[in-house]
Amino acid sequence: MARVDHAVTRGTFSLDDQTFAVDNNVWVVGDDTECVVIDAPHDVDAILRVVGGREVKAILATHAHDDHVRVAPDLARATGAPVLLHPADRVLWDLTHPDVAPDGELADGQVVEVADIALHVLHTPGHAPGACCFHVPALGAVFTGDTLFHGGPGATGRSYSDFDLIVDSISRRLLTLPERTVVHTGHGEDTTIGAEAPHRGDWLTRGR
Repeated sequence: MARVDHAVTRGTFSLDDQTFAVDNNVWVVGDDTECVVIDAPHDVDAILRVVGGREVKAILATHAHDDHVRVAPDLARATGAPVLLHPADRVLWDLTHPDVAPDGELADGQVVEVADIALHVLHTPGHAPGACCFHVPALGAVFTGDTLFHGGPGATGRSYSDFDLIVDSISRRLLTLPERTVVHTGHGEDTTIGAEAPHRGDWLTRGR
């Protein structure tokens, strides 16, 4: 039976000549035999402990900020799994891995299958141009990376981000999901679509 496993890894996020300490969520979706890994931030060994002895079918990048893909090539080598990234985020990927390309691309509407369930790719630009969320109806969950958090949209005050675009992405692609959908975020605690949807007006007032 498919399930969601989780780890938190600690490291840094760097962009625009600034560096911050961050804790990142790593999500592993699958059953006892196979899985996919959502994001590969700081620590290959920590991720492999969650994977266990399962076959990793793919490493799915919610976006290419360095704190989400820093060890993606190393994890790919360790597992034999391809790293998949939306092509609009290649500009960010190249800041961290200029000599290593992702193994494949993500596209809006794409379906990634693992453990007899489907992860539906939702292109949700705003925090990053190629940001993607992964909706898993069978588990009543969506994995949002840094697009939607408990408390609102991800940050848009840095290069390659856009506040109006992230609010539009969340409004059209995420807030239309069932209210009970659990939101597994890139940092911090879970929330639900129903808990976040009433605050859209507050986000617009607050701005980025």
